[in-house]
Amino acid sequence: MKRRSPAVAVTALIALVGFSLTVAVRAQAPKELFGTWKLNPAKSTYSPGPPPKNMTIVYSPAGFGMRIVVDVVPAQGAPQHWEMKPMYDGADHPVTGNPDADTISIKRISDTKGESTFKKNGKVMAVNVRTLAADGRTLTIESKGTTADGKPRHDIAVYEK
Repeated sequence: MKRRSPAVAVTALIALVGFSLTVAVRAQAPKELFGTWKLNPAKSTYSPGPPPKNMTIVYSPAGFGMRIVVDVVPAQGAPQHWEMKPMYDGADHPVTGNPDADTISIKRISDTKGESTFKKNGKVMAVNVRTLAADGRTLTIESKGTTADGKPRHDIAVYEK
């Protein structure tokens, strides 16, 4: 039986790690996304309404994914604070503080576009498509899903840095 050289195994391992890191880096969010985004209600539409009184999203890098912190003051009800750390791996990751979702999964569509799927008890509640403007100063999130009482909703929220 022919034995392989340890150098062959090491070379194969290095190639595999290099490929994995390349895929992981390509899957990360664009660096222009990171920072604080504030909702511009005048440029946003909510159906059914009403829009939140105030909403801020903070994106920051976290390993091969990102940390997302959302502070929202709804038109009615108490302020909410949501946190999540999704990765671009297609898996569901925990969401805390959001009454309409307990998990999120994310995928990268392009350099400026990403998709998030929010679920509650395994049921898809909303699919958001996040588009970063070419100048990096405007973020548009189009959300399609259902309200807590099962009605369809379609929101287009515009955020600015």
